[in-house]
Amino acid sequence: MYRKPKLVISTVGTSLLTNQVYKFLEDDIEHWLTRLEDAANYTDDEIKRYEDIWQTVQDLEEVARNILNSNNIRDVRKASAELNGIYELYTNKNEEDKLDHHYLITEAKLDHHYLITTETAQGKITANLVKEYLTNKVEYVDIYTPDQLSTASTKNFQQGIDNLIDWVHRKAKNDYYNYDIYFNLVGGFKALQGCMNTIGMFYADKIIYVFEGKYSKLITIPRLPINVDTNKLKDHAVTLALLDAGAGFSPDKTATVPEALVAEKDGTMNISNWGKLIWKQCEHDFLIQELLDFPRIDYQSSFRGDYKKITDLNDRFLLQKTIAKVSRWLEESNGDTRAVAKQVEYYPYKGAKDKQGVDHFYVGKQFRVSCQKRGDILMLRHYGTHKYVEGKETT
Repeated sequence: MYRKPKLVISTVGTSLLTNQVYKFLEDDIEHWLTRLEDAANYTDDEIKRYEDIWQTVQDLEEVARNILNSNNIRDVRKASAELNGIYELYTNKNEEDKLDHHYLITEAKLDHHYLITTETAQGKITANLVKEYLTNKVEYVDIYTPDQLSTASTKNFQQGIDNLIDWVHRKAKNDYYNYDIYFNLVGGFKALQGCMNTIGMFYADKIIYVFEGKYSKLITIPRLPINVDTNKLKDHAVTLALLDAGAGFSPDKTATVPEALVAEKDGTMNISNWGKLIWKQCEHDFLIQELLDFPRIDYQSSFRGDYKKITDLNDRFLLQKTIAKVSRWLEESNGDTRAVAKQVEYYPYKGAKDKQGVDHFYVGKQFRVSCQKRGDILMLRHYGTHKYVEGKETT
């Protein structure tokens, strides 16, 4: 019987390593648990400065690998919270299958798995161990480590979650739109689990947990019917598009934006993690409609005409996202197009018909926008393929 393939996104912690302390380090267990916890946010370079901790982590890694290679499913599930959740996802209906790794291979042969880990030495080691185990048991498995994702500081963690939201949105809406999406949150740091639980309410078909104890039971939370009230965000579409492009504003410029959507960072207001999450649900709707009035951007009638001819709504979406990025850098540089050229592919046209000069920038790989600097405003002139725009602007 046909079933849709699954995309299983699992948060990964370090319990696969720390659980081995009780077996490998019979003396000073509390001491080493504390040392490992203190080093939980160390990067590869940082942890190697402490020879005793680094050696201990390597020893624990080897103990954990031996358990995983034993194919004793009971021991594997006890050692790894992440794998326990994955086994329970596939075998929770049949008690006899819970300890049969061949059942996992049969059930998971169509499925893709991603392991989400922090930018830390212990997290990466654990994720690699889990990946090694799942390789050849599932169709595809890979590790994703969001840039800056670490609980070492609030700033890093928030930036890491922003990157994670972007990644999840892209996977759920583009790469795996025809898959059933599961968030396996049995493992992982509590802070990451909490954020992924909220993200999952928008992207996961089901979120799974497992009750810990002798009789593990799967807890499945279905996606809630959450809809974003776009009417309340309509007046803030330009601001949110700019914030999503990386802009930072003074508090007075975001005073009317719903409080939960912005966060103060280094004296400026930026899009919050949850602001990004909400914006991702509705940005497509806003950016495929009429051209938005972005700062330092104006549109010639010829450009508006080209825009109206766009039939693929995704092309409209990408165009307005690119304009938002250009607007952001113009605003931050007081209209200096050299700042734009450092962020997007932006070049002057050689042999322009207009003797005042015409520039252009890329929208993806296929399309171009021709433009002309007029004071501190960038006037957009034409949009289309390279051949079309170049033909309009050059001799």
